[in-house]
Amino acid sequence: MDLILEPEPGGERTAAVYRALRAAIVDGRVPSGHRLPSTRALAADLGISRGSVAGAYERLTAEGFLAAKVGAGTFVAFGAPRPAARRTSGDPLRPRAGWTLRPEPASGEAPAPRYDFRAGIPDARLFPFDTWRRLVTAELRLGANGPGTYAEPAGHPALRAAIARYLGYARSVPATAGEVVVTNGTQHALDLIARVLLRPGDVAAVEEPGYPPARRLLTSLGVRVTGVPVDAEGLVVSELPDRARLVYVTPSHQFPLGRVMSLARRQELLAWARDRRAAIVEDDYDSEFRFSARPLEPLCTLDRGGRVLYVGTFSKSMLPAIRTGFVLAPPGLRPALVAARQISDGHGQTAVQAALARFIDDGMFARHVRRAGRAYQDRHTRLTAGLARIPGLHVIPTAAGLHLTVLCDSGDPRRTVARARRAGVAVEDLAAYTTEPSSQRGLVVGFGAIEAELIEEGLAVLERLIAR
Repeated sequence: MDLILEPEPGGERTAAVYRALRAAIVDGRVPSGHRLPSTRALAADLGISRGSVAGAYERLTAEGFLAAKVGAGTFVAFGAPRPAARRTSGDPLRPRAGWTLRPEPASGEAPAPRYDFRAGIPDARLFPFDTWRRLVTAELRLGANGPGTYAEPAGHPALRAAIARYLGYARSVPATAGEVVVTNGTQHALDLIARVLLRPGDVAAVEEPGYPPARRLLTSLGVRVTGVPVDAEGLVVSELPDRARLVYVTPSHQFPLGRVMSLARRQELLAWARDRRAAIVEDDYDSEFRFSARPLEPLCTLDRGGRVLYVGTFSKSMLPAIRTGFVLAPPGLRPALVAARQISDGHGQTAVQAALARFIDDGMFARHVRRAGRAYQDRHTRLTAGLARIPGLHVIPTAAGLHLTVLCDSGDPRRTVARARRAGVAVEDLAAYTTEPSSQRGLVVGFGAIEAELIEEGLAVLERLIAR
């Protein structure tokens, strides 16, 4: 036990030990039921006489702070007085404006609702936990991956190679291991990109409606963020600000509307970036789960000018808890991204990255995606049909992902969401993904987390609420 004894006039040690122990108990640093050291051991530790410690123990026991048990020792008494929360004389340190925690729709802190239509949450029940546990355990042994040393900031070599191969056969993206930088998910990848490309005051463009964490991240770095509207063909390139140095887009499955950026619009965006020497961040966040048409070529495969950074994540296809993503960067930018990764957090979890490499290379990832994809396709079909039957709702067609967006003829989606929450139905207001007032009223309805058998039941509750 680490006690700081304040010196006493006349060298009175018993009172000093008493005050130090009492303060530790009252402050909660020594919890109720904790066994204190013997008087001999504490006296030796403090360099004082045993009698001084014994006297302090006796006084604290008499006052109800300690309880002595014969043959067992001395313990902090249950119900010992506790103070109010620690307060300082002032509060001089304040964060910069904008640093306020905003719960994300997929937050796992609260219990899941009965009818969980939140967007972006995969079904953990479909994940092969036993297989994953064996892989990680195998990589967490003394002789594997140098656990006593620091790893490469760019990521485990085997995982970078596995991601490059996976992109080649799953997304027709030609890549080498040397082009891949492993990150802690998409948000981390965007943070690294913004740090090496943008300065405070630079302009960046994001989709409107779009992914709120991307906007907030860029704003936190002092970047001026402009929302650009999205139509049936994707981001409206003609509305991009000329001064934008970076454009963040989700062309394969626009978040949250779900539309696919047309080939003509993709080529227009690439030409815009080339002419203005700007960067494009292509977030391909859930292309593993497609239910009909084959996806268009990613922007990065159409890019001939080295303007696109391709970002992906395993949070949707596997689990958010794995916290692994990647960025495929042009050669000239990769060293700076690796340096930024090294400065920000050194490197990722080597054992997890090595296990993920085996999960991909041994075909387990592909099997999991196929199995989960069949389940999601069934839910996608049920949800699409069920929403289409509710009067006043219009489903935006989508062929991929884990959510649907519906537009509402009338009513207040915000009130509908609040009423639904009280009824055990979790849906999201489309307005939560915008920063400017919009004429579009709608709901974002996920199907990754809800069981297929509960979809009809949950939609029936939602339909009654909308009918009010």
